[in-house]
Amino acid sequence: MAEADPQKHERINDILLGPIERRALQWLCVRMPRWVTPDVLTLLALAAGVLIGVSYVLTNISPAYLWLASFGFILHWFGDSLDGTLARYRKIERPKYGYFVDHSLDSFTEFLIAFGVGLSPYVRLEYALFALTGYLLMSVSVYVRTYVTGVFQISYGKFGPTEIRVVIVLANTLTYFIGNPIIQTPFRTFSLFDLVAIGVGIVLLLIFVVTTFRIARELRNQEMARS
Repeated sequence: MAEADPQKHERINDILLGPIERRALQWLCVRMPRWVTPDVLTLLALAAGVLIGVSYVLTNISPAYLWLASFGFILHWFGDSLDGTLARYRKIERPKYGYFVDHSLDSFTEFLIAFGVGLSPYVRLEYALFALTGYLLMSVSVYVRTYVTGVFQISYGKFGPTEIRVVIVLANTLTYFIGNPIIQTPFRTFSLFDLVAIGVGIVLLLIFVVTTFRIARELRNQEMARS
């Protein structure tokens, strides 16, 4: 694996919903008015992140705001998934600019969402931030791997950002109808979604550790073979 330019990478997004998503994005690209540019879509994704975070905070007033948060995730998918696809469709890619701006705003959006969830009545802030830490570790792994190997992999085990959004929307819907059950343990009282956030953080941390060791071993073996 040779050091690679992050603007010239192989993109791996092998997800369960990939065939449906790719057709939907191509359909949307054909029908987007000219004033809808990749930059407009990127800003829309950022605004959707703000909407999601605020909606979760507002669930302290009414659980009905979970529906607004779910709408925000749909809006975020639209902006975040379509901006790069539209740039490639119109042949107006700006690889360095797009890579930098898109992933910088993605990280900020993830912070906004996690902080909003942590200020909701459903998940304690420390557990939401633990899950965010796992997500950001995985993001760092993806970006570093892109630079080192030229492979931009955002899906693991057929699971990627689109599937995560679908799961969260389903969780919002379930929470609206059944609430957030409390679970007693010998150590502490948790809500159901406290445990979900902790579980997500642990899984992402484990994937980060395993992926880091695997790629480091491959790079070491490759460089030892050349020496």
